Amino acid sequence: MRYSGILRIGFKLLVNDRGKFFALLIGITFAVFLMMEMTAMFAGILNRAFSPVTNIGAAMWIMDPAVNTATSPIPMPDYVLDATRSMDGVSYAVPLFMGGAMVKLASGTFQGVNVVGLDDSSLFGRPELEQGNIQDIYADNTFFVVDDAEFSKLGNPKIGTTFELNDHRGRIVGIARVVSNGLNGVPSLYTTYHRAIEYLPSTRFTMSYVLVQPKNEAAVAGIKQQVAKLGYVAFTKDEFNNRITHYYTYQTGIGTNILLMTIIAFIVGLSISGQTFYTFILENLEKFGALKAIGAKGRELVYMILFMAFFTAMIGYGLGIGLVTLMITIAKSRLPNYAATITFGNLGLAFGMVLLIAGISSYIGIRKVLKIEPFDIFRG
Repeated sequence: MRYSGILRIGFKLLVNDRGKFFALLIGITFAVFLMMEMTAMFAGILNRAFSPVTNIGAAMWIMDPAVNTATSPIPMPDYVLDATRSMDGVSYAVPLFMGGAMVKLASGTFQGVNVVGLDDSSLFGRPELEQGNIQDIYADNTFFVVDDAEFSKLGNPKIGTTFELNDHRGRIVGIARVVSNGLNGVPSLYTTYHRAIEYLPSTRFTMSYVLVQPKNEAAVAGIKQQVAKLGYVAFTKDEFNNRITHYYTYQTGIGTNILLMTIIAFIVGLSISGQTFYTFILENLEKFGALKAIGAKGRELVYMILFMAFFTAMIGYGLGIGLVTLMITIAKSRLPNYAATITFGNLGLAFGMVLLIAGISSYIGIRKVLKIEPFDIFRG
């Protein structure tokens, strides 16, 4: 390589000053760790917020325009379901009930739960059973319980376990698993739609959502237009998730707080690495002056400083990613409700910020080095 010699010199200058080198690594590693931890927590929260949409798996959701999250539905009248079934492009449509309730356990304690009522005839959106028979849901007073992080709050129920729900007797006939755990920290029960609206007190309207399967992709736009004429909105699964993301990002304090902590982590990393790198440059000014004196060009010195900054940044980035991955893995093994998730978006954001830290640190050093005159160095 054309600049391999000057880069090798820069590498030796960097690693030989172990104190400054490790200080740079610690600053960048700590910054990456904090940025990744904050953004991973937000990604985990969103993943949990998506859980009803993910677990039900419907292609399209019809709802009231004011709905922001899947767990806060606004009931709709039954005619919306009838009208949807008659629309062009609809393969089939089924009702869905979602609501919160308090159950009284056999021990006498009360526990909040999420109740999901599935279409009686098709049970569309049903969870995968670990124990029990799907047909048992049609017996009297029967429910499926989801075996997730909140399962123990119901006293680790077994098939046949009974409870009270709004003065109605309930019985567990199946233990199920779902793709994604919920966000609100309460157990989930599945039953039939009509049992759910019978057991849980509600307003005059009872239907939370209409789940729609379009005949093909081309039918989606037409279904949305027809639903809009009824005064409601239809979203695809991805569109509904985007609506939930927008809500948690901009209409709650979660997105603001996460963004603020990420910016603070960036500033901390930039201040530590920038100051340390500048000190490193100052302490090695004589060496840079000597390189100039023996014929090193300014461009070569710029490449050398950029190499040192980005080499350190990439090592710090790798260490930070490894550290946050280890911490999240340990936390998830010991805390079932821990929601942090590392995504490609998190990794890309942290990588971009690390590059920015390295670039600013390099700029500070480059300005100082380019002003060096060999005569001043040797005269001193």
